[in-house]
Amino acid sequence: MATTSPITRLGGLARRMVQDGLLSEQDAAKAVESSTAAGQPLVSYIVQQGLVGARDVAVAASQEYGVPLFDIDAIDPANMPTSLVEEKLVRKHHALPLIKRGNRLFMAVSDPTNHQGLDEIKFHTGLTTDAVLVEDHKLSAAIEKALQAQDAAISDMLDADLENLDFGAGDDEDGAKETSLDIDDAPVVRYVNKILLDAINSGSSDIHFEPYEQTYRIRFRQDGMLHEKAAPPINIAARLAARMKVMARMNVAERRVPQDGRIKMVLSRHRSIDFRVNTCPTLYGEKVVLRILDSSAATLGVESLGFDERQKEHFLEAIGKPYGMILVTGPTGSGKTVTLYTALNMLNSPEVNISTAEDPVEIQVAGINQVNVNPKTGLTFAEALRAFLRQDPDIVMVGEIRDLETAEIAVKAAQTGHLVLSTLHTNDAPQTLTRLANMGIPAFNIASSVNLIMAQRLARRLCEHCKTVEDLPRDALLEEGFSEAEIRQGITVYGPAGCDKCTKGYKGRVGIFEVMPVTDAMGRMIMENANAIQIRDLARSEGLQDLRASGLAKVKAGVTSLEEINRVTKD
Repeated sequence: MATTSPITRLGGLARRMVQDGLLSEQDAAKAVESSTAAGQPLVSYIVQQGLVGARDVAVAASQEYGVPLFDIDAIDPANMPTSLVEEKLVRKHHALPLIKRGNRLFMAVSDPTNHQGLDEIKFHTGLTTDAVLVEDHKLSAAIEKALQAQDAAISDMLDADLENLDFGAGDDEDGAKETSLDIDDAPVVRYVNKILLDAINSGSSDIHFEPYEQTYRIRFRQDGMLHEKAAPPINIAARLAARMKVMARMNVAERRVPQDGRIKMVLSRHRSIDFRVNTCPTLYGEKVVLRILDSSAATLGVESLGFDERQKEHFLEAIGKPYGMILVTGPTGSGKTVTLYTALNMLNSPEVNISTAEDPVEIQVAGINQVNVNPKTGLTFAEALRAFLRQDPDIVMVGEIRDLETAEIAVKAAQTGHLVLSTLHTNDAPQTLTRLANMGIPAFNIASSVNLIMAQRLARRLCEHCKTVEDLPRDALLEEGFSEAEIRQGITVYGPAGCDKCTKGYKGRVGIFEVMPVTDAMGRMIMENANAIQIRDLARSEGLQDLRASGLAKVKAGVTSLEEINRVTKD
């Protein structure tokens, strides 16, 4: 009996590219399988992996599906009707409005098979949508440019317009109304609004307002590092703190104890930004720190986190299991929440019930039941977890396992048919297993419930526009951890320079991961009460790439600098 050729099992674009000689049958089949597993369009996967050039993919897709191919560089982003489609739909479906003619809206896409996306845009706009094919990398750049143009319109507002921004309390809309401070201190109101807008537009994660004896400084945290941005007069320190406390619905008269609040900054009908606000009394006045809560971080996608191929396979396999526990470990600010929410976003569908308990909820996602724990009222992680288990859950996320009670309930949930995601504060993956044992969890329960442990750090990415080659001697490379074989093959190490497109040579951050599946052999070792060193030796023999090795791979790929990897991974 004749066997079926691989090409006959391929369809659509994959088949076309095999016929055109752009891909082999084996590579095409593997690309289809990998893109499906990652939940990524085939076009984007092929271009991002460098299997075929973006232009060739676009031409093949145009011929296969009969969709016209268009050069998006020919249209000025300012003339695109981007306001017709919400930003979340543009990003979700990787589609950009190009031209509107009557009741027809022409949408630039790189994947012409995304009919569901076009139908959703049609539903939201009330317009008939037609697809126009654009090269994937050009479409990505055009989307960012168009959305940045919208943001620039916000940042270019005159000072007089800054007063008209709409603010509300994130938690208590019925709180005290704003006082006469807004009328009597209009310059301070405008100044605070401008600082908040500058922080948003610079991609900062936190804003620090700090009073000292003779000076006052404002710092932004960008890519994990603090940078001084302004030094207003010290005599307005009290008024700056009072303004932010009014915005966050705090007690303006109370300056002796720390306070927590929340601000919602409404920039437009379709866009708002949340801030988590904390005040703390210091020697010379109240220090105020605002955390900018960015919900778009949850939609980054697994490709953007920084996994290598093997680590990504382990991650996707673990979140695809119906039960068990996935633990992410690392210090504060290492990106654990974004990693967990990337997983939840991939799992989020109408067929599953997802509940999370966090302190506090930083990323708000539709379709997920999110709970702010509040120990003052008795709503602890353990109590929230107990409540979740009575509400028919499929997937549960616990912000942090802090005590034995929470750990016991989480382990029980993982053993009784639920997928449990959580975090722990340990330095690496093997130490996490011994930490659970030290908390009092029986070894058998650890071995039978934990599926995957990931340790992670965040390293700053080198700016692609200004990074420079660093000449390091062979002995220095060996000392840093590179092997003789790697050095013989040739290693190019880059360092930061600095330009007008970055912050001191860096722009953005990338994850450095240590991904450790709990194998059968490791489970047996856990039940024999092995220590962290023994577990690490076994994991390395099974192919574990530790944090240092993962960081050096990023250096070798030119993603970050050796200096930065030493900062985040060296003990």
